[in-house]
Amino acid sequence: MKKNVLSLVLACVITAGSLVGCGGSGSTQATTAPAGAQETQAEGGGETGGESQKAQADSADLSETDKIIQEAQGMTMEELAKKAIEESNGKTFYGVGNSSRGKSALPLFIEYLQSIDPSYTMEYEWQQPKNNKIFEQLSADSLKPQGTFAMTLIQDGNQIESKMVQTGILKTFIPKEWAEANGTTAEEYEGYLPLQTLNKVFMFNNTGSAVYMNCWDFIEEGSHPLFMDIDSEIVGKNFLYMLTEDQYAGWLKEAYDALDADKQAYFAPVIEEVSADAEDLGLGENGKYALAWIKLWVENYNAQTDDGPICNTLVTSSATDQSGLLVYSKLRSVEESADVSKNNITVAAYQDGYEGIGGYGYCHYLFLTDNSPLPWTACAFISYMTCTEEGFSAWGKDMGGYSSNPEVMEATEATYQHSRGGYNEAGENEFDCENDRGYDWWTTEGKLVLEDPEYCADVSFTVGSWIEMLTKYADSAQ
Repeated sequence: MKKNVLSLVLACVITAGSLVGCGGSGSTQATTAPAGAQETQAEGGGETGGESQKAQADSADLSETDKIIQEAQGMTMEELAKKAIEESNGKTFYGVGNSSRGKSALPLFIEYLQSIDPSYTMEYEWQQPKNNKIFEQLSADSLKPQGTFAMTLIQDGNQIESKMVQTGILKTFIPKEWAEANGTTAEEYEGYLPLQTLNKVFMFNNTGSAVYMNCWDFIEEGSHPLFMDIDSEIVGKNFLYMLTEDQYAGWLKEAYDALDADKQAYFAPVIEEVSADAEDLGLGENGKYALAWIKLWVENYNAQTDDGPICNTLVTSSATDQSGLLVYSKLRSVEESADVSKNNITVAAYQDGYEGIGGYGYCHYLFLTDNSPLPWTACAFISYMTCTEEGFSAWGKDMGGYSSNPEVMEATEATYQHSRGGYNEAGENEFDCENDRGYDWWTTEGKLVLEDPEYCADVSFTVGSWIEMLTKYADSAQ
């Protein structure tokens, strides 16, 4: 009976989705991975709000912020810095973001401006709304003739596109030096401006006998991986959306094929159960493997409110055989003790012979607000963060966060040597889990699933509704 009800509701979802598609512009924007991957940001597909930077520049209906951005994109960082000094000297700069580290970057930016003009001063305040309230906060601020917030550092490409970009609340600025480092120009580049890509990776406590050599092992019978609830952090839902994309569904199929016969027999009925749904949702030939993985994940993960507690649990000696999907950099804060050690953790994808997806990658993006009170200063700050090692240092000091600027990425690794982050002063590999293999490795051999805002937006109603039904059934079953 439950399956019949699910199929009926799903049919309604698909019908409604097609009607919505007929009335919409169909214009969404794809994430492009930082340079160093097989495709650089300059080569990525998709368009911000249905328009490339060039199309925006040609528009006859430019806001004052649009006009400033158009001019700023042809200026060097030092030229922008001088404009910022003129605009904001003695004033207060307000920023808002999903990362609190904007507050750490701002004093460094002020020092940079003071290196040009020693008399320059600027106060600053950085807010970090919790529980996904950043979209509400920016929407409310956009109603003012002049906003409070000069710029934002924000995540969740799906909501950024639908709530912020298409509505004109946020504007993309592409720094000249950033474009050059990525082999493109501001006029030709299509997409948002990412500050960095972060990764959430599969880890498990290795003090017991449980084996996690395949991404399907995390959803087998009796497994309840720790995961930040998809209603607490929406990028987790985007991760599930992305699994249905052809490439990543193919990775899941390959990992399934690598399982032994007994494990395949356990998962096969679930794959068969969702095969009709995959067809109804218009997914590719391997879509049923993605839906089966998603179904078992949603029904079995142990919901948490933050990645920090997940990490703190997994590194304890009492967390035998437990696993999780969490931000890689959380390992940085682990303090060794008799019962706690980073050596109690294994990064699943680092094992020889591991099969399937190793984790999930998503971006922090930088935008100006359309009613920014300090647009020149915002442009200069964004340029500073994306084009200098020092500007990125608030994020670059930790593994698992990769600058979108290949030159900054290289300089950051040279300074912090994250690839040897687990080595001690004696040159011994003390904590192997901290030896970050880097963006290039994670997006190829590590099979990191990368958020694509265009794809997430396209399937958020169809696949998203299907996932919502799963969560309701899972909640009611508890």
